[in-house]
Amino acid sequence: MNSGSLRIFCTVADYESVTQAAIQLRRAPSNVTTKIKQLESDLGVELFIRTGKKMKLASSGRKFYEYAQQLLALENEARQAIMGESIGGQLIIGSMESTAASRLPSVLSEYNIAYPTTNISLTTGTSMQLLEKVSNGELDCAFLALPDVFDNDKALVELGINTQEVWSEELLLLVPISEKKTSNFKDIKVRNLVSFHKGCTYREIAENILNVNSSIDWKIHEMSSYHAMAAYVASGMSVTVLPKSVLDLMDLPASISYLRIKESKTLIIWRKEFDVPAFKNFLKLLTKR
Repeated sequence: MNSGSLRIFCTVADYESVTQAAIQLRRAPSNVTTKIKQLESDLGVELFIRTGKKMKLASSGRKFYEYAQQLLALENEARQAIMGESIGGQLIIGSMESTAASRLPSVLSEYNIAYPTTNISLTTGTSMQLLEKVSNGELDCAFLALPDVFDNDKALVELGINTQEVWSEELLLLVPISEKKTSNFKDIKVRNLVSFHKGCTYREIAENILNVNSSIDWKIHEMSSYHAMAAYVASGMSVTVLPKSVLDLMDLPASISYLRIKESKTLIIWRKEFDVPAFKNFLKLLTKR
């Protein structure tokens, strides 16, 4: 077992296909298949369930995937720590959808100009997904908003996570124009909340101010696009929550109004032991801004 075989395994798992993995890795499909079989033989378990051309992770494969990702991340971290900026390095960043849309384009552009040899990878998810992925090493750092349960640092200390506040976002509750004169969240008549999946801090804030969990009348519809959410609100059927910085990027229909909720901190988080040049340069750039 070596980093090459681990990288092949993770790529096949990601694409669920030997052919697609081979294209990404620029290897012959037969070579990828051989490496997977050697890895399974070495471990003494079946890592994939083969269904035609599909390669689905088996139970053992799912467990091994988490360790493989951590080992590859650790290898990359060690390489950067030893060789420094001479190799450029790699930075795997996670972000909430809102931050990726409204805040990161200018940041990543500036970073790329300053450090063009560093490879940047960006993935999005809910705050809780991002926190978990930083904790287990799948992500180097992430931009997120923490729920009230993390209001003190104790929980993060136990996870071995460092934090730094980067932005303060004004959260808004988008409502249909029929609710324009409503000034109290409890008086909103619409009983549908459209939001991202569970684990989204903004969704939790909306559920709390609307008392969603204390009423059987409320229904939650999950979507993965702020534009789709806004369209649903414009139809008069729902409400949603989003930062003003995202709203400023939209052409708000006349059929939508909004109520101010509160300020929410956007943090960057990273593992305490993560100290490679690419990240230190990124953090320095953020601090200057």
